[in-house]
Amino acid sequence: MAVVSLYLKIGKVVQTMRSTLKTGTRTMMKRIATHPGPYPVYNLDISKARWIDDLAMAEVVEKKGKMWVTMGIVRNGNTYCSIEETLFLVEIGALHVLDGNDIHLSLKELYEKLSDGKSGCDWELFEVYRHLKSLGYVVGRHGVPWSVKGQKIKSGTCSLESSQESNELLEPEQENKNSIMELFDNMQITEVAPAFHVYLPNSKFRKSSPGDPSFILCMSRGGPPSRVEIEAVERKHGAIPLKFCHVENGRVSFFSFAKVELPVLP
Repeated sequence: MAVVSLYLKIGKVVQTMRSTLKTGTRTMMKRIATHPGPYPVYNLDISKARWIDDLAMAEVVEKKGKMWVTMGIVRNGNTYCSIEETLFLVEIGALHVLDGNDIHLSLKELYEKLSDGKSGCDWELFEVYRHLKSLGYVVGRHGVPWSVKGQKIKSGTCSLESSQESNELLEPEQENKNSIMELFDNMQITEVAPAFHVYLPNSKFRKSSPGDPSFILCMSRGGPPSRVEIEAVERKHGAIPLKFCHVENGRVSFFSFAKVELPVLP
């Protein structure tokens, strides 16, 4: 009788668990159905940003949380987020994005901005960025400095010119924004191209002096990169390690190459 009673109790527990699981699954599916894109992890420290179409970036207008130590580029005292940073922060529930009329932009609308090709980023690059950030890495765009504090931005060029005086002001804001646009427009998406500078998680990271990245990540589209392509990228970046990534069907793969000298057989 004791065994029968135990079986009955176990059966009731299993039935209750099944009922709870079905209810929870239906609720989650309903939320996913009404929310385009990944379901965000809501965060109490929600920052605000305003999307600027001319820049294809978001200007942060209200900062909350510690993520801004390692996210966003600083120009003329303002912080701007690339499309990949913006999407990542919105997905995890840490950022609200407004348009020029202070109307909240949905995640679906931001995905559309990623697909229009104006931001220097595409879906595969975003998947790579999101994967690295989810692992805790500090990730910045290749060729786009974290900060230009103490430097003058030359209008009409992507180069940076050091300031002669420590108190020299930056050029007007519109000129500053034009230079940011050129930096991102000049980033070409080719078969093998450096995409991100990646730093190990570091509480002492500073945008004003980030140092050399732990490695430079290159996108490999189509087949594996050729030896000529690899050596060309290595010559350009010196001693900084290179890693390559490939995205297929949403799966991000990372790989690297090492030089091996085979012995000459008799």
